Amino acid sequence: MTGSADSSPDGTPGTPPGGTPGGSPDGTGTLVLAGTPIGDTADAPPRLAAELERADVVAAEDTRRLKRLTQALGVTVGGRVVSYFEGNESARTPELADALEGGARVLLVTDAGMPSVSDPGYRLVAAAVERGIRVTAVPGPSAVLTALALSGLPVDRFCFEGFLPRKAGERLARLRESAEERRTLVYFEAPHRLADALAAMAEAFGPERRAAVCRELTKTYEEVRRGPLEELAAWAADGVRGEITVVVTGAPERSADELDDDELVRRVRVREEAGERRKEAIAAVAADAGLQKRRVFDAVVAAKHAPQA
Repeated sequence: MTGSADSSPDGTPGTPPGGTPGGSPDGTGTLVLAGTPIGDTADAPPRLAAELERADVVAAEDTRRLKRLTQALGVTVGGRVVSYFEGNESARTPELADALEGGARVLLVTDAGMPSVSDPGYRLVAAAVERGIRVTAVPGPSAVLTALALSGLPVDRFCFEGFLPRKAGERLARLRESAEERRTLVYFEAPHRLADALAAMAEAFGPERRAAVCRELTKTYEEVRRGPLEELAAWAADGVRGEITVVVTGAPERSADELDDDELVRRVRVREEAGERRKEAIAAVAADAGLQKRRVFDAVVAAKHAPQA
């Protein structure tokens, strides 16, 4: 790739042509979401190279990283390259949507993995869909699925939670919302926040909840550390480097007979802290546990009037 961000390969600015061969039959363009390697560049999907050469516009989260990727793949970008990252996503989306409406083939790539999955892309996809523009994808590597497969934890049902809030109170509140989630949970986390995040998970989910920390997936120093959350938090306290994905097993399913009043009250409080009104929280806890609402209500009232230790 020659040329700088927001320029064509020969360095001259320009707008994408309308009605290009890469567009749709009605004259509008096509938005292509392309997965990029999460570590090893050899994992790049074969179609990625073809799309990089074919696109009228390549919207990249980091144009410098795109340049390194194209050099590794031996590819020359055929169209102009523009930056598309968190800081300019809102402002640049209308411009790219207009280009699509004019017939351009726009390729969206992020630094690693699939666009719009904890990365820029959602706004552009939504804008394209709203205008009736075709959206397609070049499937590629996924840190979420790779970590799930390597974790050794149940993967038949899972949910992706993205990045946790940076502030401790907000982070703990978010985790408490998922304390009773039975599906396996997947999180992204920054290395310098990993120890605090794992400690908060141990507090919200319990210290013995099984988890896996997946570090530097597909790279030279790939590592998967498995164990109870409390042990993983202690390990991470010494410092961890690299890209991190955390997989946590879901909450164990309990029968109604195993739920004492303290546990019912705890579940209600978790829901209240997440913003639910007490009446709604009691009803939800009762429904989840297969109990009468009165049973849960009585437990909450008893706890309220119990003497404080």
